[in-house]
Amino acid sequence: MTTVNMHEAKTRLSKLVEAIESGTESEVILARNGKPVARLVPIAQKSAKRRLGLARGEFGDFTLEEFNADDEEIARMFLDGPIFPDEPVIDESAAEASKRKKSA
Repeated sequence: MTTVNMHEAKTRLSKLVEAIESGTESEVILARNGKPVARLVPIAQKSAKRRLGLARGEFGDFTLEEFNADDEEIARMFLDGPIFPDEPVIDESAAEASKRKKSA
């Protein structure tokens, strides 16, 4: 980070912008009479657009049956209880009783 007085910034503006563009400087502080008043920083560049098919050939082809093979196991994970063994199991009837007590 460089601090530059106004007169020097007027004289060297193109050099300061070039330093920001090249990444030599991440920001330049502009000062008036030694007091910081403004910052010169690069504009955030938008990332390049993503292209479809960029990972083509990275993964094998799946048949519909292979893709759906784990559906039952995944559904069981969601519906049959905790995924992690240390996770407490919540009893539905206890939860309902707790709600009734709070509302009464």
